Amino acid sequence: MSAVLDLQQVTVVRGDKKLLDHVNWTVNDGEKWIVLGPNGAGKSTLLSIAGARLHPTSGSVDILDEILGAVDVFELRPRIGVSSAALTQTIPDTEKVADVVVTAAYAVTGRWNEEYDGLDAARASELLADWGIADLGERRFGSLSDGEKKRTLIARALMTDPELLLLDEPGAGMDIAGREDLVARLTELATDDFAPATILVTHHLEEIPSGFTHALMLRDGRVVASGPIEQTITEENLRETYGMDFKLSKTENGRYSAFAANNS
Repeated sequence: MSAVLDLQQVTVVRGDKKLLDHVNWTVNDGEKWIVLGPNGAGKSTLLSIAGARLHPTSGSVDILDEILGAVDVFELRPRIGVSSAALTQTIPDTEKVADVVVTAAYAVTGRWNEEYDGLDAARASELLADWGIADLGERRFGSLSDGEKKRTLIARALMTDPELLLLDEPGAGMDIAGREDLVARLTELATDDFAPATILVTHHLEEIPSGFTHALMLRDGRVVASGPIEQTITEENLRETYGMDFKLSKTENGRYSAFAANNS
């Protein structure tokens, strides 16, 4: 099994604050990772590193067998699919949803004046259907709900058949029905033998899809725990990560939930 992402002693400093502090982390081909931690733990910074959008202050980063700092990131980034709130801000409100997806094949956002390749258009249509938004292709991106925008960005992230997929809080802002539908689709993706290695950042255990294999837990930029999901998401590690005692439960189909232990 080969590594698609390998961080060794990665530290990121901004001003007098360490956003990441000597992080060691390896993601192998085929693995599906959850990243958990409170606000300010370093989750978004970690994802920016993994997406070749940020260089560390110190340490080494190997992404898809390329060393960050010794590779043209504009050649590396198309191999990484990204869905994030930051990406949402780069897409014009007037852009058609179908175009938001298909332009990923050209590594651009915003209106594209050239004719699309027929295979690209077909691929985009397939992805819109896969993520339950086939009927939104002609809508303007700015008219979508938060949940619809997130589905569109996941479809866009998969457009180029990436080798690494990064999902930053894909369930944020969704109602319970939208969240559960998204989790079901992410479960299907996670159990697909041809799916890329995936990293999903979330604040909520209920948003962890079945089929995810590993978890990384952060607090104050440091790794609290990392490894196979069942060994990592424990009451002890939740307490160390969030500074609170939790009662943890898991359903037969692999879904997690937690609540404060003093509410039991």
